[in-house]
Amino acid sequence: MQDLPGIVITGASGRMGQMLIKTVTGSDKVRLVGVVEREGHDWVGRDVGEAMGGVALGVTVTDQPLDAFAKAQAVIDFTTPAATVQFAKLAAQARAVHVIGTTGMTEDDIAQLGPCARHAVIVRAGNMSLGVNLLTLLTKKVAAALDADFDIEVIEAHHRHKVDAPSGTALMLGEAAAEGRGVSLADVSDRGRDGITGARKRGDIGFTAIRGGDIIGEHDVLFAADGEQIVLRHKATDRSLFAKGALRAALWGQDQKPGEYDMLDVLGL
Repeated sequence: MQDLPGIVITGASGRMGQMLIKTVTGSDKVRLVGVVEREGHDWVGRDVGEAMGGVALGVTVTDQPLDAFAKAQAVIDFTTPAATVQFAKLAAQARAVHVIGTTGMTEDDIAQLGPCARHAVIVRAGNMSLGVNLLTLLTKKVAAALDADFDIEVIEAHHRHKVDAPSGTALMLGEAAAEGRGVSLADVSDRGRDGITGARKRGDIGFTAIRGGDIIGEHDVLFAADGEQIVLRHKATDRSLFAKGALRAALWGQDQKPGEYDMLDVLGL
């Protein structure tokens, strides 16, 4: 058991944090060696299994990430952009694979990961599922095959508690569409429509965000022209698929050289 790669989960009390803990403890390929929460959180100092309302797991929640990372081969991180940037620096010190599922990161946040990736493996993706990454490839291919007579709209839906929009997956799909067309997403992104906005600009890639209930994640890429439409769709019905993808990335990263990777690299696509 001690020979299995050790995993640390950050943001232990969150929806994804708890799902990741369940996925890791249920796996026979890795072991849970640490869980991290922010300073002052009421889980700190408690056994994480008991904090989750279950049996003790023998792992105490800590607010000292570097100490936890030093015992691990990989860190799985679905937290906030500011926290992720700091975790990346600490994971690099510990030479631990850093799997990042955090969304809402700015270009500046992402740029700060570069120096860390010189010392450790970073796998970052807006979505960890196989299906979404296949959808990304299809989006790029369809966008490359169609000219700007086809308007592109990325439509995404998530639960009411999601704090960022568009979702990381929506932006990933938008990037794929822009790449397929040979343009920069920053130059053609259309995110805000309210009031008298005027006609849609030819070649723009639009985003629509829906928030409500407990929707796990739904993404459509619409290609609409006069007289015809093409819709590519992915619907997540179980949050565990993201956790399984992240765990797959953590294992894959053990055999890689330091650098920045994404799920397409992990999946060999």
